[in-house]
Amino acid sequence: MKVPGFKDLNTGSAARALCLALLTLGLGSGLAWGKDPGSESTPAELDGVTAGMMAKVGFDQNLNAQVPLDLVLRDERGQEVKLGDFLDKKPVILNLVYYRCPMLCNEVLNSLLRSMNALSFEVGKEFEVLTVSIDPRETPALAKRKKGSYLARYHHKGEVAEKGWHFLTGGRDAVANLAKVVGFRYAYDAKNDQYAHPAGIMILTPQGRVSRYIYGVSYPARDLRLGLMDASMRKIGSPIDQLLLLCFHYDPRSGRYNFAAMNAIRILGLATVGSLGTFMFVMFRRDRRKASV
Repeated sequence: MKVPGFKDLNTGSAARALCLALLTLGLGSGLAWGKDPGSESTPAELDGVTAGMMAKVGFDQNLNAQVPLDLVLRDERGQEVKLGDFLDKKPVILNLVYYRCPMLCNEVLNSLLRSMNALSFEVGKEFEVLTVSIDPRETPALAKRKKGSYLARYHHKGEVAEKGWHFLTGGRDAVANLAKVVGFRYAYDAKNDQYAHPAGIMILTPQGRVSRYIYGVSYPARDLRLGLMDASMRKIGSPIDQLLLLCFHYDPRSGRYNFAAMNAIRILGLATVGSLGTFMFVMFRRDRRKASV
């Protein structure tokens, strides 16, 4: 398949092996590479590119940063939209990728899809998803095809999901501005026509502030659920979910929720005191009834 303005996207076995090797490297450092398999670079040349690019990419922890609500992008229909159009009452999962990436960005999207399929929360109901291309050459038509392929595999199908998961494109300056605000550092290597970028997703509050980062190419459904609940200020989720949230603590260094032992002990202690109080109340009430007979 050829896309106007891009190199041949046919993949070969050598390129696939290279992508797998780079993915393995990215898993250890939280970085992911997008490689155009049409490039004929040698392994030695790519080693140099890898070293140079990895020094430029990564995540900056910009927790509570406000994304620009008036930032103009394009949706899958080619219509101009503002980032604020997708921010109102629901938390938002934001991920920056590029659509023609043959493997690594797909790993990010596939992992996110698997986790969302495991949630009882539904896209468009409890939360929204913004998938934004970092490649300014990519078109709304390409974004539309990408959206269709992922919605076809999303378990909660229908108009709500269609309106809740957005695949967006934008100009170089607009995307760079968004990436800078959320601390997503990426780099483009013109010689090999590839992007190096950190692997991970961000969760925004309904007002558009960065609430959580989840790093790597694996997003446990538990962490995703707790992150969305935190970002919503606990406005979504059942009472049991809210109790579960008290038992886990978000670690910004790892981008994961860890079990908070002391909180769990406190909850168990309160539950024990509550049970004893209830038992004593029932027993005293029964004794009073016996005494009055």
